[in-house]
Amino acid sequence: MSRAGRPSEMPMRVQDSNRMSMVYTTPQSKQPSFGKLNIPKPQSVTSERRTSFFGARTSGAGMPRNSTMSGFGGTEKIKDARPLHDKSFVQQCIRQLHEFLTEQGYPGTLSSKTLQSPSTKEFVKMFEFIYRQLDPTFEMPNQKVEEEVPAILKALRYPFVLSKCSMYSVGAPHTWPQALGALMWLIDNVKITWSLSKQELLFSDFCEDGDNIEEGAEYNKLFLEYTAETYSKFMQGDDTFEDEDEAFLNKLKKLYNVDEALLASMEEKYRILSDEVERLEKESQTDRLMTKRMEKMKLQADLKKLQSYRSSLESFKANLENKASELSDELENIVSHMESLKHEQKELQHLLQNQKFTPADVERINREKRELQQTISSLSKSLEDAEQHKWNEEIALAKVKEKAELKLAEYHKLARKLKLIPLSAENACGHDFEIRPFEYGPSGMIQHKTQIQMLLRKLVSDVEEENSRLANMKLSLDESCEQVNSNIMDKSNDIKQLREQIRKLDERLDCDMQELAREEEGWAEEMESVENHRKLLEKKVNHGYDEAVQQLKAAQQQYHLVLQETNEERRTVANNLASVFTTATNHLSITEKCLEDLHSRVQRVCSKSVEEDEAAVQNLRETLKSFVSKAGNSL
Repeated sequence: MSRAGRPSEMPMRVQDSNRMSMVYTTPQSKQPSFGKLNIPKPQSVTSERRTSFFGARTSGAGMPRNSTMSGFGGTEKIKDARPLHDKSFVQQCIRQLHEFLTEQGYPGTLSSKTLQSPSTKEFVKMFEFIYRQLDPTFEMPNQKVEEEVPAILKALRYPFVLSKCSMYSVGAPHTWPQALGALMWLIDNVKITWSLSKQELLFSDFCEDGDNIEEGAEYNKLFLEYTAETYSKFMQGDDTFEDEDEAFLNKLKKLYNVDEALLASMEEKYRILSDEVERLEKESQTDRLMTKRMEKMKLQADLKKLQSYRSSLESFKANLENKASELSDELENIVSHMESLKHEQKELQHLLQNQKFTPADVERINREKRELQQTISSLSKSLEDAEQHKWNEEIALAKVKEKAELKLAEYHKLARKLKLIPLSAENACGHDFEIRPFEYGPSGMIQHKTQIQMLLRKLVSDVEEENSRLANMKLSLDESCEQVNSNIMDKSNDIKQLREQIRKLDERLDCDMQELAREEEGWAEEMESVENHRKLLEKKVNHGYDEAVQQLKAAQQQYHLVLQETNEERRTVANNLASVFTTATNHLSITEKCLEDLHSRVQRVCSKSVEEDEAAVQNLRETLKSFVSKAGNSL
């Protein structure tokens, strides 16, 4: 078994990252730690937990294991515990395969139909693309690919069998799940390889200086005790060793004198800097021009609504004016008819006054008068009843009209809220959903109402379809959210490791600065001694005095130049460390690269400054020797 981790080709029995993290604490791993403490967790791949090839553990929780470990390299055939014949599981695997190929820039065409039943050629292309993530120089041969793919999987120690015959019909319903499982297993291998390579890249700088980060008898003793305890419990059926892990960590902290207070202070400093960065990012992202543009668009939309409302009011006003003109014409006709009736009444009265009647005519007229009075009284009573009925009908009509107007206003309010009114609204789609009771007749109103009901039913069906689609999208987003949460947990663990590395860099920088301060003090003392010696020699030696003064001034200028360069380089190193610390909170990959570049830059700067300082000291010593030699010659 490799010391870098467990073999990626064999199925895990449990998905416990705590137990797996102990594999990376061997002295040969050369990983950084708390002072000399290191128990980093490998980057988790539990985001693919549902589609991982790792099957369920078959041994009971309390049953001892077979020490022969036939499932780990034995000749026993391992049964595939994945539900490859479950349609939902297969669809989930297809989605994750599509996501992986899309993220890595698969050159071919991808579609749901292609991944439901791909051809052998398409399967070979996908297999070649995924395998190139492990071996970029891999080239699939043009012939006998049906034999090459199973051979590659067997060489990678794929625990299940993918027959050569199944390669001739990969897209068949009974063959595609097994082929899809092989692709998902290969993707898991790729992700594990990426995780290990990122860890090696992250901690490579700290392994260049020496091989004794975790070497030592005390560490080996603690590690062997921990390994013995966990292995004995592992053979008894346990899969998690949280108590042993915690005890091992406490012993290592005591062994390497871990400073918890320093870690807490660094976390507080990191939190303060993160808040400041977030505040600055928010301030930099505010765009007043964009806000004003959005306000302008809202005001333009309101102006369009007001214009449409004004046009509707004008049309309503025109309808009322037409009705008023019709009523005025009808009133004029009634007045002219009333004038004609008055003129006729006057003529009849004049005729009645001028004519002569006999008693029989008078009696007949009186009888007719009485009959007419009775008729008038009955007609007047009927007229009163009719007017009363008309008044009641008008009141009922006004109430019904008021209710209809309230319902119509509520309908228009709801339609505007749903963006159905006016025609240019977002959800109107060019249809007129506004009801205008004064513009349509009874038949036209019914037809318009029927048309609006049909459009609304269609709109409701579209909304229900959109709602179902969004619900499905929400489910997929929930799954993505779970995956992102697990990735966040993994990134937080990686950030803890980065904090430890930054602390080590700060300690190393402090040591370098102290060493530089001591060297500066030594240089100052040497300068004082040289100056005193020069004063003594000045009284006795006149030969070569001008040359010695010039050399002394040159040495002082060189010293100040070196000191200025050292201070500038120190500020540069501090700025680079601050930028690395800020970048570490944004993204892990950028942090790793920046740390690697910063480490190499610090080494170059320190080595350069030390070389320059040594050269300056050597020059001063040579100058001092020349002074001493000249003084001896003069004496």
